[in-house]
Amino acid sequence: MKLGARMMKTGLAVAIALYIGNLFGFISPLLAAIAVVFSIQPSIYRSYQSIIEQLQGNTIGALIAVVAVFTLGNDPFVVGFAIILVIGFTTTLKMNENTVALAVVAVIALMDSTDQTFMYFASSRFSSMILGILAAFIVNLVFLPPRYETRLFKKIDLATTDILQWLRVTTRQLSDEPALKYEIVRIQDDLRWTDHTYLLYSEERTYLKGRRFSKGRKLVLFRQLITTTKKSFDVLKAFYRLDHKIEQIPEDFQDALVHELDKLINAHEKLVLSLKGRIKRTHKQGLRQIEEPDIPLLVERLMHVYEKTNNPDKLVFLPLASQLMEYHYQLEKLKRLLKSYQSHHPNDYIQTTEK
Repeated sequence: MKLGARMMKTGLAVAIALYIGNLFGFISPLLAAIAVVFSIQPSIYRSYQSIIEQLQGNTIGALIAVVAVFTLGNDPFVVGFAIILVIGFTTTLKMNENTVALAVVAVIALMDSTDQTFMYFASSRFSSMILGILAAFIVNLVFLPPRYETRLFKKIDLATTDILQWLRVTTRQLSDEPALKYEIVRIQDDLRWTDHTYLLYSEERTYLKGRRFSKGRKLVLFRQLITTTKKSFDVLKAFYRLDHKIEQIPEDFQDALVHELDKLINAHEKLVLSLKGRIKRTHKQGLRQIEEPDIPLLVERLMHVYEKTNNPDKLVFLPLASQLMEYHYQLEKLKRLLKSYQSHHPNDYIQTTEK
């Protein structure tokens, strides 16, 4: 079992809420723990949004509960009617599901039967829920604050590495089809999580002017990194779909295709390594000449080869040509953005491990 930061935060916040609730003699400190579970968020910015929304939702629930008890009592049907009103108000205000659920819990908790003075009973339970919301916010703010920049680049790096490795194997017709099919599904899930992590990273707020400009440039660069990785994945899927038809391409063109795609893959890897700070800015040509891919010429050759044939299936290669052109275009765009970023931040490299 893997213990994530959010799980640890939830447990710690629950313990703190229960401890403070018992220390101050709240009637129902358990409600504070319930509020924590609904209030823990994956990022500091979302936690701030949540605390505002949860306070609003619980205040609405408490007001409706108090008015319902004083006017109609706490009969089960009255409780149900109050819950309908709370759900109606909170959904009209477009509050999220956790806020609506916690507001409903507040209504049920405050309208429970009691021998004590109702206002004292209600205020104690309402205070318990507010305590839980505040405990969740403070723990999320102080304990293991998320580093989404590192997580995001790590996800992009791992997905890119997997895709490029499979491209090398698939273009040489060495890939195992069931294994590749499974990997395509897994990589699709990884890319969806990458998009989610990018959203969380984009929501993080920076308050220093210099860092704000750096964050803005990184957002553009990461978005292009993700786009380029997705385009390489589209090329992989195109080769997977054409696996049994690649033999229709003349052998000399197959060699040219593998050669140009290798240069494209090397260029992609070089850009990622440069962002990690593992490549010199001004490097000499090494043991082997560093060549730039010429995908437009390759696609032109592909069209020329099949213009001269009468094979009715020749059009199935058009998607591959389109994906190669788009991959090449996005890679060139990434190169320009990376050059611009490094000119403004020459010593700012992206880490793949959290310190």
